[in-house]
Amino acid sequence: MRSASGNGFDSSDSFAVSGAAERTARLHDIPPSITPSHGDDSHLLSRIASPADVKALAPNELAELCREIRTTLLAYGHQHGGHIGSNLGMVEATVALHRVFDSPRDRIVFDVSHQSYVHKMLTGRAAAYLDPDRFSEVTGFTNPDESKHDQFVLGHTGTSISLACGLAKTRDMEGPNSGIGNVIAVIGDGSLSSGVAFEGLNNAAEQGGNLIIVFNDNEMSIAGDFGGMYGPLARLRASGGTAQPNLFNAFGLDYRYVEAGNDVSALVAAFEEVRDIDHPVVVHIHTLKGAGYDGEETHADRQTASASPVSFDSPTGVHPTDNVNHSEPWHSDHCNLSDHEPHEGQCEASHWQNPDAAIGKPDDPRKHYGKMAMAALEPRFAAEPGLVVISPATPGSNGITHEFRERAGAHYVDTGITESHAVAYAAGIARAGGTPVVATTASFFQRAYDQFFQEMSLNRSRVTVLDFLGGLSGSDNTHSGAYDVTMFSNIPGATMLVPTSARDYLADLAWATAPAGSADAPAGPVVIRVPGEAILTAERDATLLPVTGGQIADRPQSTSLPVSVSSASGGISAATVRGTVSVTAQRAGVRHMLDWRVNQTGSRVAIIGLGNAYPLAEQTAAALSADYGITATVIDPRQCTSLDSDVLESLRDGHQQVITLEDGQLEGGWGEKVTAYYANHHVSDGSRNPHVLNFGAAKEFTDRVPLGELNERYGLTVEQVTEAITRCF
Repeated sequence: MRSASGNGFDSSDSFAVSGAAERTARLHDIPPSITPSHGDDSHLLSRIASPADVKALAPNELAELCREIRTTLLAYGHQHGGHIGSNLGMVEATVALHRVFDSPRDRIVFDVSHQSYVHKMLTGRAAAYLDPDRFSEVTGFTNPDESKHDQFVLGHTGTSISLACGLAKTRDMEGPNSGIGNVIAVIGDGSLSSGVAFEGLNNAAEQGGNLIIVFNDNEMSIAGDFGGMYGPLARLRASGGTAQPNLFNAFGLDYRYVEAGNDVSALVAAFEEVRDIDHPVVVHIHTLKGAGYDGEETHADRQTASASPVSFDSPTGVHPTDNVNHSEPWHSDHCNLSDHEPHEGQCEASHWQNPDAAIGKPDDPRKHYGKMAMAALEPRFAAEPGLVVISPATPGSNGITHEFRERAGAHYVDTGITESHAVAYAAGIARAGGTPVVATTASFFQRAYDQFFQEMSLNRSRVTVLDFLGGLSGSDNTHSGAYDVTMFSNIPGATMLVPTSARDYLADLAWATAPAGSADAPAGPVVIRVPGEAILTAERDATLLPVTGGQIADRPQSTSLPVSVSSASGGISAATVRGTVSVTAQRAGVRHMLDWRVNQTGSRVAIIGLGNAYPLAEQTAAALSADYGITATVIDPRQCTSLDSDVLESLRDGHQQVITLEDGQLEGGWGEKVTAYYANHHVSDGSRNPHVLNFGAAKEFTDRVPLGELNERYGLTVEQVTEAITRCF
C-alpha cells in the first residue's frame, strides 16, 4: 500500500534517532534479548542470516523466534519509529512463509510492503533492527537493492497480485528454466480496498497456474475498514471461512481460511498445504494488528499506557482485543493513546508509531495545516450540506483528527486506499452541485493521474485538492512529493495554488471551496499545495523572513472575512493565523488569485520563490543587501498554473537577473517556464532581456536523504544562490 501512515511521519519511515540520550524506552526498558549481539548467538534472531536458518530450527523453536522478533519490533519502535503495528501482526505469518517456501526461488511479493520488517529480519538484515547504530541501513519497504529476497520497491498499495501474476506468467511461459518456483502475493492491512487489487484478482483467476495469495485480514484499513466488501469478510471470519457470498470464490479462486493467523504452527500447516499448488488460491489469515502488546490500556476509559513489558501469557503471545466500535459511520476506534505508544488491535494509531525522541515536539506541517483546514471548513457544514471532506485513508497523518471526523459525521468520507475512486467520487459530488475537498499525500495522488485529467479537469469539476507533503522532503523514494508541481500545474483547466503562509492558505481554501454559483468562484478544479516545513518553520520564527518579517500586506480588497477557527478541532487558534483572511480570495475573482505578489521592489536582481522555497528568496535577498549592497526585488508567485506577464514585463527595467527558486523537480517544472517566457518574448533592446537562473531539484528518486542535504545537493541554500548571482556580475 502506500506506506500509508495513519499517523506521524507516515510514509517516510526515515525518522532515525542516534545517541544514547535519545534512546529512552518510555513504556518499558529495552529487553536484553534485543541489544546488539556482537557475536552473542544465545538468541535465535541473532543467529538468523537467511531463510535457511529458519528452516533449520526445530518446530518448537519457531514460537520462541516469533517472541524475540516481536520484542525486537517493540523496542525498535520506541527508538526509531515506523510501521510497527502491521509488522507485529505479521510476525507468525512471515516466519511461516520462510519456513515453508524457498525464497528467492519462490517469489514473495509484499503488498503494503511496510509489512516486510520481519521478512527483512529473516533474510539477513536482523542487525538493522537489533543494533541502533545500524537502523538506517534498511528502508521501511522492500527493495531489491538491499536483498535478492525483495522483489520490488513498493511503497504504494494494491499491486502485489498484479505483480505476482506477471512473475507467474513468465515462469509458466518459460517452464522449468525460468528459475521461479511458487509465486506468493502477500496483501492486506487495507490494501485489498485498492481497485488495482481487484483487477489483479480478476486476472489471476483467468490466468491459472501456481499463484498463492495470502490475504492478511487484520480488520483494518488505516483508519478502520470502509466499503461493502468488509461485511462479507466479517461473516467469513465469523463462520470459519464458510459463509457466502465469498468474494474470492466469486472471482473463481480457490479459498482457504486460517482463523489462527498469529499461530505459527497453524500457518506452517496451511502454507504447506498450498505449496506447489497448480492453480490460484487465496489463503485468508485472520491476524491482529499490533499483536503482542498488552492492549488493555487502549480501551476508551484508559488515557495513559502502563509501564508493563510485552506479555506472552497466551500460547502465541497475542491477547484478544475488543477496542473497536464499528457502529458509527466514521468507524471510530476510541483510542486516546498518542502515536508514541505501541498499540494493539484495530486501532488507527497502531499503524504508525513515532519514536520516543519525538515526544513533545510540535505538529509537523501536515498535521498543523491539516487541522487548520478542517477547522476552517467545519463551521460551514451546517449551512452547506454539500460540503464534504474526502480522505482516501491516512486521515490522521494529515491532521484530520478523530474528533473532527466524529463532529463532521456525513460531511467526512474515508474511501479507503482508493485515490482514483476518491477523485472520481469528488467529481461526481461536484457535478451534483456539492463542494468536495479531497485530501491526501502528494505521492499518493499520482495514483489518480487519469482521474485528474478526465473526470476532474476535462469536466471542469469544482473539486478542491489538498496536496500534502508536496516538494522536497526526507521521505523514502516511494513517497517523495518532489514531482507534484510538474504533474498538477500542467493539467489543462486545473489551478494550482502554492500559499506561503497560513493566511494565504486559508484564503486559497475559502476561494477554492466557494459554493457553486458564488460570484467569481473558480470555474474548475483547484489544487492547493499544503505548506511544508520551510513555511511552518518561518511562521514560527519570523526572523527567517528577513524582508517582510512575515507581515504581508493584502492586495486591494473591499472587505475582509474573520478567521473562524475552533480550538477543539486541533488546537489551531485565530492568533496562530494572525489577522483576517482577505475575501479577495473569495470574491475578487480568478485574476486576483493568480496575481503574483511583489513583496520588495528593488533593482538588478529579482528573486521569485515558489511555495516552500519562498523563505529562501527573502534570506537570499537579505544576504545580497548585507554583503553586496544589492536591494533585490522579492516576489511570491502564489501559484504555478500561469505566469504573471505584467510582473515579468516590469522586471525588464532595471533587472539584469531573474532568479527562480522551487523545491521540486526543475526539469518540466515551474522555473523553466519563466526562462521560456523571456526566450520567447525576446526584445530588440538587449539590456531589457534579463538573464534567468533556475534553481530546483534534479530529475531523480531520492531515498531518505535529509532535507538539508537535498537543498545542498540542488543549490537551494543562501550561499549557493548568492554565489551564482554574484558570479554573473
